[in-house]
Amino acid sequence: MSAHVPMRRAALSLMVIALAGCSFAPSYERPPTPIPGTWSAPASPGAATATALQWEDFVTDERLRTRITKALANNRDLRQALLNVQAARAAYRVQRADQLPAVSAQANGGRQRQPADLSGTGSSTVQSNYQVNAGLMAFELDLFGRVQSLSEAAQMEYLATQEATRSVQISLIAEVIQASLSQDSARQRKALALRTVQAREKEWQLVSERNKAGTASRLDEQEAQGLVELARTDIERFERELRQADNALSWLVGDGLVQVESELSSTPLVQEIAAGMPSDLLAQRPDIRAAEYQLRSRNASIGAARAAFFPRISLTGSYGSASAGLSGLFDGAQRTWSFMPQINLPIFNGGRNQANLEIAQLRKDMAVATYERSIQTAFREVSDALVAVETLRREESARQRLVQTSANTRRLAELRYRAGVDSHLRYLDAQRTDFTQQMALIEVSAQRQMALAALFKALGGGWQGHSGLYY
Repeated sequence: MSAHVPMRRAALSLMVIALAGCSFAPSYERPPTPIPGTWSAPASPGAATATALQWEDFVTDERLRTRITKALANNRDLRQALLNVQAARAAYRVQRADQLPAVSAQANGGRQRQPADLSGTGSSTVQSNYQVNAGLMAFELDLFGRVQSLSEAAQMEYLATQEATRSVQISLIAEVIQASLSQDSARQRKALALRTVQAREKEWQLVSERNKAGTASRLDEQEAQGLVELARTDIERFERELRQADNALSWLVGDGLVQVESELSSTPLVQEIAAGMPSDLLAQRPDIRAAEYQLRSRNASIGAARAAFFPRISLTGSYGSASAGLSGLFDGAQRTWSFMPQINLPIFNGGRNQANLEIAQLRKDMAVATYERSIQTAFREVSDALVAVETLRREESARQRLVQTSANTRRLAELRYRAGVDSHLRYLDAQRTDFTQQMALIEVSAQRQMALAALFKALGGGWQGHSGLYY
Protein backbone atom coordinates (compact mmCIF):
# COMPACT_ATOMS: atom_id res chain seq x y z
CA MET A 1 0.00 0.00 0.00
CA SER A 2 1.39 3.42 -0.91
CA ALA A 3 2.25 5.93 1.82
CA HIS A 4 -0.34 8.45 0.83
CA VAL A 5 -3.32 6.14 1.43
CA PRO A 6 -3.07 6.06 5.27
CA MET A 7 -2.55 9.82 5.23
CA ARG A 8 -5.73 10.35 3.24
CA ARG A 9 -7.67 8.08 5.60
CA ALA A 10 -6.37 10.01 8.59
CA ALA A 11 -7.41 13.30 7.03
CA LEU A 12 -10.85 11.87 6.25
CA SER A 13 -11.25 10.68 9.84
CA LEU A 14 -10.37 14.11 11.18
CA MET A 15 -12.94 15.70 8.86
CA VAL A 16 -15.65 13.34 10.14
CA ILE A 17 -14.75 14.23 13.73
CA ALA A 18 -14.90 17.91 12.88
CA LEU A 19 -18.32 17.68 11.30
CA ALA A 20 -19.62 15.83 14.36
CA GLY A 21 -18.00 18.29 16.80
CA CYS A 22 -19.76 19.43 19.93
CA SER A 23 -21.23 22.88 20.52
CA PHE A 24 -20.78 25.10 23.56
CA ALA A 25 -23.81 27.27 22.72
CA PRO A 26 -26.41 27.28 25.54
CA SER A 27 -29.66 25.44 24.86
CA TYR A 28 -32.13 28.02 23.61
CA GLU A 29 -35.27 28.55 25.65
CA ARG A 30 -37.88 31.13 24.69
CA PRO A 31 -38.30 33.70 27.48
CA PRO A 32 -41.74 33.82 29.14
CA THR A 33 -44.16 36.32 27.61
CA PRO A 34 -44.59 39.38 29.87
CA ILE A 35 -48.24 40.02 28.86
CA PRO A 36 -51.70 38.98 30.12
CA GLY A 37 -53.46 36.00 28.62
CA THR A 38 -56.51 37.91 27.35
CA TRP A 39 -57.43 41.33 25.97
CA SER A 40 -59.19 43.86 28.13
CA ALA A 41 -61.53 44.87 25.29
CA PRO A 42 -64.45 42.53 24.47
CA ALA A 43 -64.12 40.29 21.42
CA SER A 44 -66.22 40.93 18.31
CA PRO A 45 -68.67 38.02 17.94
CA GLY A 46 -68.66 36.35 14.54
CA ALA A 47 -65.80 38.50 13.23
CA ALA A 48 -63.06 37.11 10.99
CA THR A 49 -59.71 36.64 12.70
CA ALA A 50 -56.78 38.63 11.39
CA THR A 51 -54.76 35.45 10.81
CA ALA A 52 -57.41 34.16 8.41
CA LEU A 53 -57.36 37.28 6.20
CA GLN A 54 -54.84 38.32 3.60
CA TRP A 55 -54.50 42.03 3.03
CA GLU A 56 -56.25 41.69 -0.33
CA ASP A 57 -59.28 40.33 1.53
CA PHE A 58 -59.07 42.93 4.29
CA VAL A 59 -59.02 45.82 1.78
CA THR A 60 -62.38 45.69 -0.01
CA ASP A 61 -62.07 48.85 -2.13
CA GLU A 62 -60.60 48.01 -5.53
CA ARG A 63 -58.89 51.39 -6.05
CA LEU A 64 -57.23 51.12 -2.66
CA ARG A 65 -55.98 47.62 -3.50
CA THR A 66 -54.49 48.97 -6.73
CA ARG A 67 -52.59 51.69 -4.85
CA ILE A 68 -51.20 49.17 -2.38
CA THR A 69 -50.05 46.89 -5.19
CA LYS A 70 -48.23 49.79 -6.85
CA ALA A 71 -46.60 50.77 -3.56
CA LEU A 72 -45.35 47.23 -3.00
CA ALA A 73 -43.78 47.30 -6.45
CA ASN A 74 -42.33 50.82 -6.43
CA ASN A 75 -41.67 52.03 -2.88
CA ARG A 76 -37.96 52.73 -2.34
CA ASP A 77 -37.93 51.95 1.38
CA LEU A 78 -39.31 48.48 0.72
CA ARG A 79 -36.83 48.00 -2.12
CA GLN A 80 -33.97 48.91 0.22
CA ALA A 81 -35.26 46.44 2.80
CA LEU A 82 -35.36 43.68 0.18
CA LEU A 83 -31.75 44.42 -0.74
CA ASN A 84 -30.84 44.16 2.94
CA VAL A 85 -32.37 40.67 2.98
CA GLN A 86 -30.28 39.62 0.00
CA ALA A 87 -27.12 40.99 1.64
CA ALA A 88 -27.87 39.16 4.90
CA ARG A 89 -28.52 35.93 3.04
CA ALA A 90 -25.21 36.25 1.17
CA ALA A 91 -23.38 36.87 4.47
CA TYR A 92 -24.95 33.74 5.92
CA ARG A 93 -23.89 31.68 2.91
CA VAL A 94 -20.32 32.95 3.30
CA GLN A 95 -20.27 31.97 6.98
CA ARG A 96 -21.87 28.59 6.30
CA ALA A 97 -19.20 27.82 3.70
CA ASP A 98 -16.59 27.77 6.47
CA GLN A 99 -18.09 24.51 7.75
CA LEU A 100 -17.05 22.69 4.58
CA PRO A 101 -13.52 22.13 3.27
CA ALA A 102 -12.43 24.39 0.44
CA VAL A 103 -10.69 22.35 -2.25
CA SER A 104 -8.93 24.05 -5.13
CA ALA A 105 -7.00 22.76 -8.12
CA GLN A 106 -3.84 24.36 -9.46
CA ALA A 107 -1.67 23.72 -12.48
CA ASN A 108 1.54 25.53 -13.29
CA GLY A 109 4.63 25.08 -15.36
CA GLY A 110 7.84 26.87 -16.14
CA ARG A 111 11.04 26.71 -18.14
CA GLN A 112 14.27 28.42 -17.11
CA ARG A 113 17.62 28.77 -18.91
CA GLN A 114 20.81 28.83 -16.86
CA PRO A 115 23.92 30.39 -18.50
CA ALA A 116 27.15 28.35 -18.58
CA ASP A 117 28.95 30.36 -15.91
CA LEU A 118 26.10 29.73 -13.46
CA SER A 119 25.51 26.11 -14.33
CA GLY A 120 27.17 23.35 -12.35
CA THR A 121 27.94 21.45 -15.57
CA GLY A 122 29.89 24.31 -17.11
CA SER A 123 27.46 24.62 -20.02
CA SER A 124 24.15 26.35 -20.41
CA THR A 125 21.09 24.35 -19.42
CA VAL A 126 17.32 24.64 -19.75
CA GLN A 127 15.24 23.40 -16.82
CA SER A 128 11.54 22.55 -16.93
CA ASN A 129 9.05 22.12 -14.09
CA TYR A 130 5.36 21.15 -14.38
CA GLN A 131 2.92 20.58 -11.50
CA VAL A 132 -0.76 19.70 -11.07
CA ASN A 133 -2.20 19.75 -7.51
CA ALA A 134 -5.53 19.57 -5.68
CA GLY A 135 -5.21 21.31 -2.33
CA LEU A 136 -7.05 21.77 0.97
CA MET A 137 -6.43 25.24 2.36
CA ALA A 138 -6.52 25.83 6.15
CA PHE A 139 -9.71 23.89 6.87
CA GLU A 140 -10.62 24.25 10.55
CA LEU A 141 -11.70 21.08 12.33
CA ASP A 142 -14.74 22.30 14.25
CA LEU A 143 -14.14 20.08 17.28
CA PHE A 144 -15.73 22.56 19.69
CA GLY A 145 -18.48 24.03 17.50
CA ARG A 146 -16.98 27.48 16.95
CA VAL A 147 -17.61 27.57 13.21
CA GLN A 148 -21.02 25.96 13.64
CA SER A 149 -22.03 28.59 16.20
CA LEU A 150 -20.89 31.42 13.94
CA SER A 151 -22.88 29.91 11.06
CA GLU A 152 -25.99 29.59 13.21
CA ALA A 153 -25.61 33.19 14.39
CA ALA A 154 -25.36 34.39 10.77
CA GLN A 155 -28.44 32.35 9.84
CA MET A 156 -30.47 33.91 12.65
CA GLU A 157 -29.33 37.38 11.57
CA TYR A 158 -30.51 36.62 8.04
CA LEU A 159 -33.91 35.43 9.28
CA ALA A 160 -34.21 38.51 11.50
CA THR A 161 -33.50 40.75 8.51
CA GLN A 162 -36.16 38.94 6.51
CA GLU A 163 -38.71 39.50 9.27
CA ALA A 164 -37.69 43.16 9.43
CA THR A 165 -38.52 43.40 5.74
CA ARG A 166 -41.97 42.00 6.42
CA SER A 167 -42.37 44.73 9.06
CA VAL A 168 -41.52 47.32 6.40
CA GLN A 169 -44.11 45.77 4.11
CA ILE A 170 -46.76 45.83 6.85
CA SER A 171 -46.00 49.47 7.65
CA LEU A 172 -46.11 50.41 3.97
CA ILE A 173 -49.51 48.82 3.40
CA ALA A 174 -50.93 50.43 6.55
CA GLU A 175 -49.49 53.83 5.59
CA VAL A 176 -51.03 53.63 2.12
CA ILE A 177 -54.40 52.82 3.67
CA GLN A 178 -54.17 55.66 6.17
CA ALA A 179 -52.91 58.15 3.57
CA SER A 180 -55.77 57.20 1.25
CA LEU A 181 -58.29 57.63 4.06
CA SER A 182 -56.77 61.04 4.90
CA GLN A 183 -56.99 62.05 1.27
CA ASP A 184 -60.59 60.88 1.06
CA SER A 185 -61.51 62.69 4.28
CA ALA A 186 -59.97 65.94 3.04
CA ARG A 187 -61.82 65.57 -0.25
CA GLN A 188 -65.16 65.06 1.52
CA ARG A 189 -64.61 68.02 3.84
CA LYS A 190 -63.66 70.25 0.91
CA ALA A 191 -66.78 69.18 -1.00
CA LEU A 192 -68.93 69.95 2.06
CA ALA A 193 -67.27 73.36 2.42
CA LEU A 194 -67.95 74.13 -1.26
CA ARG A 195 -71.63 73.22 -0.88
CA THR A 196 -71.81 75.31 2.28
CA VAL A 197 -70.27 78.34 0.56
CA GLN A 198 -72.81 78.12 -2.22
CA ALA A 199 -75.69 77.97 0.24
CA ARG A 200 -74.29 80.78 2.39
CA GLU A 201 -73.68 83.02 -0.64
CA LYS A 202 -77.35 82.66 -1.55
CA GLU A 203 -78.31 83.48 2.03
CA TRP A 204 -75.99 86.49 2.03
CA GLN A 205 -77.54 87.76 -1.20
CA LEU A 206 -81.03 87.30 0.23
CA VAL A 207 -80.15 89.14 3.45
CA SER A 208 -78.56 91.98 1.40
CA GLU A 209 -81.78 92.38 -0.58
CA ARG A 210 -83.80 92.39 2.63
CA ASN A 211 -81.47 95.00 4.10
CA LYS A 212 -82.05 97.22 1.09
CA ALA A 213 -85.77 96.71 1.50
CA GLY A 214 -85.54 97.62 5.19
CA THR A 215 -86.67 94.23 6.51
CA ALA A 216 -83.19 93.19 7.73
CA SER A 217 -80.48 95.03 9.56
CA ARG A 218 -76.96 95.86 8.46
CA LEU A 219 -75.75 93.59 11.25
CA ASP A 220 -77.63 90.65 9.75
CA GLU A 221 -75.93 91.27 6.41
CA GLN A 222 -72.47 91.43 8.02
CA GLU A 223 -73.09 88.22 9.92
CA ALA A 224 -74.16 86.45 6.72
CA GLN A 225 -71.09 87.72 4.91
CA GLY A 226 -68.90 86.56 7.82
CA LEU A 227 -70.22 83.01 7.48
CA VAL A 228 -69.41 83.05 3.78
CA GLU A 229 -65.85 84.15 4.40
CA LEU A 230 -65.46 81.57 7.16
CA ALA A 231 -66.50 78.81 4.77
CA ARG A 232 -64.08 80.15 2.16
CA THR A 233 -61.19 79.92 4.64
CA ASP A 234 -62.24 76.33 5.37
CA ILE A 235 -62.07 75.57 1.66
CA GLU A 236 -58.47 76.76 1.48
CA ARG A 237 -57.55 74.77 4.58
CA PHE A 238 -59.07 71.59 3.19
CA GLU A 239 -57.45 72.25 -0.18
CA ARG A 240 -54.07 72.42 1.56
CA GLU A 241 -54.74 69.21 3.47
CA LEU A 242 -55.89 67.50 0.28
CA ARG A 243 -52.78 68.44 -1.68
CA GLN A 244 -50.51 67.38 1.15
CA ALA A 245 -52.36 64.05 1.35
CA ASP A 246 -51.84 63.68 -2.41
CA ASN A 247 -48.10 64.27 -1.98
CA ALA A 248 -47.84 61.79 0.88
CA LEU A 249 -49.70 59.15 -1.09
CA SER A 250 -47.61 59.77 -4.20
CA TRP A 251 -44.42 59.32 -2.19
CA LEU A 252 -45.69 56.07 -0.70
CA VAL A 253 -46.88 54.65 -4.00
CA GLY A 254 -43.67 55.77 -5.70
CA ASP A 255 -45.27 56.01 -9.12
CA GLY A 256 -45.85 59.67 -9.79
CA LEU A 257 -48.68 61.90 -8.58
CA VAL A 258 -51.80 60.12 -7.35
CA GLN A 259 -54.57 62.13 -9.00
CA VAL A 260 -57.63 63.16 -7.02
CA GLU A 261 -60.32 60.64 -7.87
CA SER A 262 -63.85 60.02 -6.69
CA GLU A 263 -64.42 59.11 -3.07
CA LEU A 264 -63.61 55.67 -1.71
CA SER A 265 -66.43 53.37 -0.79
CA SER A 266 -68.08 53.95 2.59
CA THR A 267 -66.57 50.68 3.89
CA PRO A 268 -63.19 50.26 2.18
CA LEU A 269 -62.03 47.72 4.79
CA VAL A 270 -63.46 44.68 6.55
CA GLN A 271 -65.47 46.16 9.42
CA GLU A 272 -65.26 43.36 11.98
CA ILE A 273 -61.95 41.79 13.08
CA ALA A 274 -61.45 39.31 15.92
CA ALA A 275 -58.26 39.81 17.91
CA GLY A 276 -57.71 36.16 18.86
CA MET A 277 -55.40 35.47 21.81
CA PRO A 278 -52.41 37.59 22.86
CA SER A 279 -50.12 34.58 22.42
CA ASP A 280 -50.93 34.62 18.69
CA LEU A 281 -48.76 37.74 18.40
CA LEU A 282 -45.64 35.60 18.85
CA ALA A 283 -46.38 33.78 15.62
CA GLN A 284 -47.90 36.64 13.61
CA ARG A 285 -45.92 39.80 14.38
CA PRO A 286 -42.75 39.94 12.26
CA ASP A 287 -41.09 42.41 14.62
CA ILE A 288 -41.46 39.92 17.48
CA ARG A 289 -40.12 37.10 15.30
CA ALA A 290 -37.20 39.32 14.26
CA ALA A 291 -36.42 40.07 17.92
CA GLU A 292 -36.47 36.36 18.72
CA TYR A 293 -34.14 35.56 15.82
CA GLN A 294 -31.78 38.24 17.12
CA LEU A 295 -31.93 36.59 20.53
CA ARG A 296 -31.12 33.20 19.05
CA SER A 297 -28.23 34.75 17.13
CA ARG A 298 -26.79 36.17 20.35
CA ASN A 299 -27.28 32.78 22.02
CA ALA A 300 -25.24 31.10 19.27
CA SER A 301 -22.54 33.75 19.58
CA ILE A 302 -21.98 32.63 23.18
CA GLY A 303 -21.05 29.18 21.83
CA ALA A 304 -18.45 30.71 19.53
CA ALA A 305 -17.04 32.81 22.40
CA ARG A 306 -16.76 29.75 24.63
CA ALA A 307 -15.09 27.69 21.91
CA ALA A 308 -12.35 30.34 21.65
CA PHE A 309 -10.91 29.01 24.94
CA PHE A 310 -10.11 25.66 23.32
CA PRO A 311 -7.52 24.66 20.69
CA ARG A 312 -8.16 25.34 17.03
CA ILE A 313 -6.93 22.73 14.57
CA SER A 314 -6.68 23.50 10.88
CA LEU A 315 -5.55 21.32 7.98
CA THR A 316 -3.65 22.27 4.86
CA GLY A 317 -2.62 19.70 2.30
CA SER A 318 -2.26 18.91 -1.37
CA TYR A 319 -2.06 15.93 -3.67
CA GLY A 320 -0.92 15.96 -7.29
CA SER A 321 1.85 15.24 -9.74
CA ALA A 322 5.11 16.97 -10.69
CA SER A 323 7.55 16.34 -13.50
CA ALA A 324 10.39 17.95 -15.38
CA GLY A 325 8.72 17.01 -18.63
CA LEU A 326 5.16 17.68 -19.65
CA SER A 327 4.84 14.29 -21.32
CA GLY A 328 5.54 12.40 -18.08
CA LEU A 329 3.51 14.63 -15.77
CA PHE A 330 0.84 12.03 -15.02
CA ASP A 331 3.07 8.97 -14.70
CA GLY A 332 2.53 7.00 -11.50
CA ALA A 333 6.00 7.66 -10.16
CA GLN A 334 5.54 11.44 -10.37
CA ARG A 335 2.92 11.70 -7.60
CA THR A 336 3.43 14.33 -4.88
CA TRP A 337 1.57 15.14 -1.70
CA SER A 338 1.90 17.31 1.39
CA PHE A 339 0.00 17.37 4.69
CA MET A 340 0.43 20.23 7.19
CA PRO A 341 -1.88 20.18 10.22
CA GLN A 342 -1.70 23.14 12.56
CA ILE A 343 -2.90 23.55 16.14
CA ASN A 344 -3.38 26.87 17.90
CA LEU A 345 -3.69 26.66 21.68
CA PRO A 346 -4.57 29.91 23.50
CA ILE A 347 -2.31 30.38 26.51
CA PHE A 348 -2.24 34.10 27.28
CA ASN A 349 -4.05 36.89 25.41
CA GLY A 350 -4.58 39.49 28.11
CA GLY A 351 -8.11 38.32 28.97
CA ARG A 352 -9.41 38.89 25.44
CA ASN A 353 -11.37 35.61 25.27
CA GLN A 354 -12.95 36.15 28.68
CA ALA A 355 -13.98 39.68 27.72
CA ASN A 356 -15.46 38.44 24.44
CA LEU A 357 -17.48 35.84 26.35
CA GLU A 358 -18.78 38.48 28.75
CA ILE A 359 -19.74 40.71 25.83
CA ALA A 360 -21.58 37.82 24.15
CA GLN A 361 -23.53 37.09 27.35
CA LEU A 362 -24.38 40.75 27.87
CA ARG A 363 -25.59 41.03 24.28
CA LYS A 364 -27.86 38.06 24.86
CA ASP A 365 -29.30 39.73 27.96
CA MET A 366 -29.87 42.87 25.90
CA ALA A 367 -31.59 40.79 23.20
CA VAL A 368 -33.86 39.25 25.84
CA ALA A 369 -34.88 42.74 26.99
CA THR A 370 -35.49 43.80 23.37
CA TYR A 371 -37.59 40.68 22.76
CA GLU A 372 -39.72 41.26 25.85
CA ARG A 373 -40.13 44.95 25.01
CA SER A 374 -41.29 44.10 21.48
CA ILE A 375 -43.95 41.79 22.94
CA GLN A 376 -45.13 44.44 25.38
CA THR A 377 -45.20 47.05 22.60
CA ALA A 378 -47.25 44.73 20.39
CA PHE A 379 -49.71 44.04 23.22
CA ARG A 380 -50.15 47.74 23.87
CA GLU A 381 -50.65 48.53 20.17
CA VAL A 382 -53.34 45.87 19.86
CA SER A 383 -55.03 46.99 23.10
CA ASP A 384 -55.04 50.63 21.94
CA ALA A 385 -56.39 49.65 18.52
CA LEU A 386 -59.15 47.52 20.07
CA VAL A 387 -60.21 50.41 22.31
CA ALA A 388 -60.09 52.83 19.36
CA VAL A 389 -62.21 50.60 17.13
CA GLU A 390 -64.76 50.00 19.89
CA THR A 391 -65.13 53.62 21.00
CA LEU A 392 -64.97 55.14 17.51
CA ARG A 393 -67.75 52.82 16.36
CA ARG A 394 -70.00 54.11 19.12
CA GLU A 395 -68.86 57.70 18.55
CA GLU A 396 -69.62 57.46 14.84
CA SER A 397 -73.14 56.24 15.61
CA ALA A 398 -73.63 59.09 18.05
CA ARG A 399 -72.25 61.57 15.52
CA GLN A 400 -74.68 60.35 12.88
CA ARG A 401 -77.59 60.95 15.23
CA LEU A 402 -76.12 64.32 16.16
CA VAL A 403 -75.86 65.34 12.50
CA GLN A 404 -79.49 64.43 11.97
CA THR A 405 -80.48 66.45 15.01
CA SER A 406 -78.41 69.50 13.98
CA ALA A 407 -79.88 69.36 10.46
CA ASN A 408 -83.40 69.37 11.90
CA THR A 409 -82.47 72.23 14.22
CA ARG A 410 -81.09 74.25 11.30
CA ARG A 411 -84.28 73.75 9.28
CA LEU A 412 -86.50 74.75 12.21
CA ALA A 413 -84.34 77.77 12.97
CA GLU A 414 -84.62 78.86 9.34
CA LEU A 415 -88.40 78.52 9.37
CA ARG A 416 -88.66 80.46 12.63
CA TYR A 417 -86.36 83.17 11.26
CA ARG A 418 -88.34 83.48 8.04
CA ALA A 419 -91.51 83.75 10.08
CA GLY A 420 -89.96 86.44 12.28
CA VAL A 421 -90.20 84.37 15.46
CA ASP A 422 -86.42 84.02 16.06
CA SER A 423 -83.51 86.34 15.39
CA HIS A 424 -81.06 85.98 12.57
CA LEU A 425 -78.29 85.24 15.08
CA ARG A 426 -80.13 82.11 16.24
CA TYR A 427 -80.37 80.95 12.66
CA LEU A 428 -76.65 81.59 12.04
CA ASP A 429 -75.72 79.62 15.16
CA ALA A 430 -77.77 76.70 13.88
CA GLN A 431 -75.94 76.88 10.55
CA ARG A 432 -72.53 76.88 12.21
CA THR A 433 -73.46 73.97 14.47
CA ASP A 434 -74.78 71.91 11.56
CA PHE A 435 -71.61 72.52 9.53
CA THR A 436 -69.38 71.65 12.48
CA GLN A 437 -71.24 68.41 13.19
CA GLN A 438 -71.04 67.28 9.56
CA MET A 439 -67.30 67.93 9.53
CA ALA A 440 -66.86 66.02 12.77
CA LEU A 441 -68.77 63.04 11.35
CA ILE A 442 -66.49 62.89 8.31
CA GLU A 443 -63.40 62.97 10.54
CA VAL A 444 -64.69 60.33 12.96
CA SER A 445 -65.65 58.01 10.10
CA ALA A 446 -62.13 58.27 8.66
CA GLN A 447 -60.59 57.73 12.09
CA ARG A 448 -62.63 54.54 12.58
CA GLN A 449 -61.41 53.11 9.29
CA MET A 450 -57.84 54.05 10.23
CA ALA A 451 -58.30 52.30 13.58
CA LEU A 452 -59.38 49.13 11.75
CA ALA A 453 -56.21 49.29 9.64
CA ALA A 454 -54.12 49.89 12.77
CA LEU A 455 -55.74 46.88 14.47
CA PHE A 456 -55.11 44.59 11.51
CA LYS A 457 -51.50 45.78 11.37
CA ALA A 458 -51.00 45.39 15.14
CA LEU A 459 -52.37 41.85 15.06
CA GLY A 460 -49.89 40.86 12.35
CA GLY A 461 -52.69 39.79 10.03
CA GLY A 462 -52.15 38.12 6.68
CA TRP A 463 -49.90 40.78 5.18
CA GLN A 464 -47.85 38.11 3.39
CA GLY A 465 -50.49 37.69 0.71
CA HIS A 466 -48.56 39.63 -1.95
CA SER A 467 -46.37 37.20 -3.82
CA GLY A 468 -42.94 37.88 -5.24
CA LEU A 469 -41.67 40.09 -2.42
CA TYR A 470 -39.20 37.80 -0.75
CA TYR A 471 -36.12 36.21 -2.22
